[in-house]
Amino acid sequence: MSGISPSSSRRQRKALYNAHTAKRRRLMSVPLSKDLRARFHRRALPLRKGDTVRILKGSYEGREERVAKVDRRALAVTLDNVTSKTGESKQTPLPVRTGSLVLVHLNLADPWRRRRLNVTEAELTPEELGVPPTPEETEAPAPATPALPPTTPEAVETAPTPKDEPTLEDLLKDEEEDDDEEEEEDDEEDEPPAPPKASVPTKKGRKSLPSGDRT
Repeated sequence: MSGISPSSSRRQRKALYNAHTAKRRRLMSVPLSKDLRARFHRRALPLRKGDTVRILKGSYEGREERVAKVDRRALAVTLDNVTSKTGESKQTPLPVRTGSLVLVHLNLADPWRRRRLNVTEAELTPEELGVPPTPEETEAPAPATPALPPTTPEAVETAPTPKDEPTLEDLLKDEEEDDDEEEEEDDEEDEPPAPPKASVPTKKGRKSLPSGDRT
């Protein structure tokens, strides 16, 4: 007869290591939130892929993530967006123990699970049934078009017609005329003023002699 107590840690670890998968499933039960507990009248349920849980401990405390994988051998689960960085700066999934989780949304796509909870498919939401949202639900609503002003006969008469609008040729002609006027003004400004005519000085008291007396 062995002297090891049945409640010793050694025997408990061995029993956990040799446990059947059905027993491991029960060991991975997670308590339900208050809303789910009042709705389904259960305190805990085994975790399944697709359930949404809230993390109660660790650096991700308070976050609600979806269960991506259930590892019964390691008695841990992998959650979306819960990762750890390795020495090579790579992101790897971080296993989380079930003791630090609480169920907030159930995946009831399995008919067997619905029968266990005594619920029908008509009572469930598309999210609980695992149905992906339709493209119409995911698309953003189209922006509202601005209201057009009312068209009255007076507004139609005063509105400019296409004939009244200047064409490209008219605009080019106007620009050429403006350029010609500016060049003429520049030429007028560049011309220097004409110098005044020089007056020939005359000596006082000198009389002009006739052409025949000049020698």
